[in-house]
Order: sequence, then structure tokens, then C-alpha cells
Amino acid sequence: MTSLGRPIAITGGYVVPIADDKGQPAAPVAGATVLLRDGKIDAVGVDLQIPDDAEVVDATGQWVLPGLLESHGHVGIDEEAEGWAGDDTNEMTDPNGARLRAIDAVNPADEGFRDALRGGITTVVVKPGSGNPIGGQTVALKVWGRIVDEMLLRAEVSVKSALGENPKRVYGDKKQLPSTRQGVAAVIRDAFRDAEDYRGRRDEAQREGKHFDRDGTLEVLAKVLDGDLAWDQHTHRADDIATAIRLSEEFGYKLVVNHGTEGHLIADVLATKNIPVIIGPLFTSRSKVELRNRHLRNPGLLARAGVKIAITTDHPVVPIDFLIYQAAIAVKEGLDRDEALRALTINPAQMLGLSDRVGSLVPGRDADVVLWSGDPLDVTQRVRAVFVEGRQVYQWDVESNSGSVADPYDVRE
Repeated sequence: MTSLGRPIAITGGYVVPIADDKGQPAAPVAGATVLLRDGKIDAVGVDLQIPDDAEVVDATGQWVLPGLLESHGHVGIDEEAEGWAGDDTNEMTDPNGARLRAIDAVNPADEGFRDALRGGITTVVVKPGSGNPIGGQTVALKVWGRIVDEMLLRAEVSVKSALGENPKRVYGDKKQLPSTRQGVAAVIRDAFRDAEDYRGRRDEAQREGKHFDRDGTLEVLAKVLDGDLAWDQHTHRADDIATAIRLSEEFGYKLVVNHGTEGHLIADVLATKNIPVIIGPLFTSRSKVELRNRHLRNPGLLARAGVKIAITTDHPVVPIDFLIYQAAIAVKEGLDRDEALRALTINPAQMLGLSDRVGSLVPGRDADVVLWSGDPLDVTQRVRAVFVEGRQVYQWDVESNSGSVADPYDVRE
């Protein structure tokens, strides 16, 4: 492992920056150096001047990429092998949970965070589940640290919402609203109408200097209306995606389709309206009606239609370290390989307002860097080293054929 406090020069690798500082595609550079300093990427290029005090990491023969981004996961709030005690994904007692925050339920001790590092992932957007029409606020985290506050990339990213089978089943079993698709849409529509009225009363009180009693739920929805938070819409079927679009246009908020299993059936609509899709998980069976059109070719169909896509494991539905494998098989089924890498890096970063920090190897971005033994879309290659904000937190040892994760609780690291 590298030590703290010194610049780090990763030299001689095949550097894949993914994008430039404007978010446009950037070509790979062979034999380049990536210089890390003070937790940020300081420089990328060939024949860089390496500081005398820099620690040099020889990446000859390896591929150097930005850390991958899992844009829709439940790591830390749906803990593996913990049963009900470790499942804090869904607060299924209120159809409108906008005031709920995933950040308050994340356990950094979840093994999923270590698996993320083994899979080359350095950032995850943790989301509430899909049991409620409005599930709560999402959070962007780095995957290494002692407590969630030290792992924080952005505390408020989006609000998770769900259409379709899940909320209909949950509240239908309770014999209460919403027990149909009509009811689910009505809950969302009523919530935004209340938020519009609330925002008007709040702003008027502020202008007049009057006291105003705040409402945590409506404050969050007002942020969605103001464009400060994206709306992460769990939806599979094409008709539910159409409802998601209808609601977003009625209230004018930024829609990001999550799952989008049948998005390819209306890809032209999504492309024309510039609505991005976080698609997946891909390594699952058709376990319910909504998934009958699940197929590994769907990411390629969406991307070729002009839809910006990201790929998700929906961890722990699919293990988080399988993220890169899903992309690799999607390439086999027709997804452009460069677009596959963008779907794990810059695309989700742009969708969720994180591209100023992560998703590309650009000076000024966070020093989240992964060294791969070869092409990461070759499933026989593996992660050799992971740096999070300039600190090496994972290393693969060739001789012992095993990897090790730095202990965040060990102050000597």
C-alpha cells in the first residue's frame, strides 16, 4: 500500500481517462502518467515531470481508469447475510417517505463495500428501496471509510420513487391506498401538488418576514421542483415509464429512469426527451411480470437509439463486484465498448450531478483511480490496485493470488 502525505505518480500504464474536462469522450493514452496530489488528480499525460518526493507506482502493462460508479445500489442499507436486522431499505409505513434519508441507515461495515473495491468501484449512490411510491433521499458515497460522514461525496443527490408492481403490492396487501397503478400515480401527483402549494406559502412568508412552520417532506419535494434534486424513478414496464414521463412533465422535475427494463420499446421517446436510463440489474431471472422483456441486449438498444445509459447491479440483487461483468456481457450483446465504460463512469456521474468530482481522469477531479491487469471488459482481467481520494485502499498480490483492503479503523494505515 502507498503511504499518505506524498504525491503519487502512476506511471507507464494504458490510461483511459473516459472524458475530458467538458465531459466529452477522451482517447486512451499509452505509456502515460497519472499524478495524484492532495486527494485530487493533479495531471495526466506523457512525459510529465514527476516530483522528487512522489511515490512512484509502476503500472506498465496495466490499464488505468477512473473508479467505477454504481449509480443504483443498496450497499450498507441492505446488508448481506444479516437478514431483517441489516435490512433498512424500505420504510413501508408511509407511501410518501420523501423526508427519509438513506444516509441515516448506511453501515460502512457491510461487506458489500469491500466487494465494491474488488470490482473497481469507488463511488456508490445508495438509494432507498421501491416499496413506497416515494421512498426517500439518496446519498453518494465513496466506498471506503469508518463512518458514512467520512465517506460522503454528496448528502443529497436525488429522491427515489417507484411505480408499478412493488408499491402496488406493498400497500395492496395492507388494503390501503395505493393498491393500483392509478393509486401509486395519485400519491405522487398529490404530493407534488402539496409541495407546490407549500413552496408558494413558504416563499410568501419569507418575503413578508413572517414565521413559517417547515414540513420536512414538502421541503424535499420543493427541492425536486426547484431542480436541486433529481427524481430517481423505479420503473420497468413501458407503460409505467410513460407514466413517469407524464408526471415529470406535469411538474417540471428532472427525471432519471431507474431499471427501464422495457425502455428499449420506447427508446425513441426517451431519446427525444433526453431522459437518461440507469438500466439493470442484468444478471437476473424474469422473476415477475415486469421483467418479462429483460434481456442483455437492452443496454445496446437504448444506447444506439441515443439514450444516455448507466448500468447497475441493484446490489445486493446482483453482487456489486459484478458491475463490470454486466457491462462486458452487454458488449457481447451489442453495446458499444466505449459506451459500456462510459455507462460505469461519466454517464452516471453526469446524470446525478457528480461529474465535477468523479467519473473521469481529469485534473481537479477526485483521485479515485483503478489499475486493472488488462482490459476491464475482458472478464479474465482483475483489479490490481484501487486509490480513493489519493489513498491506496486495495491491492492484489500476484504471488499469493489474493487481494487485501486497507483497514479504515487502523490509524497506522
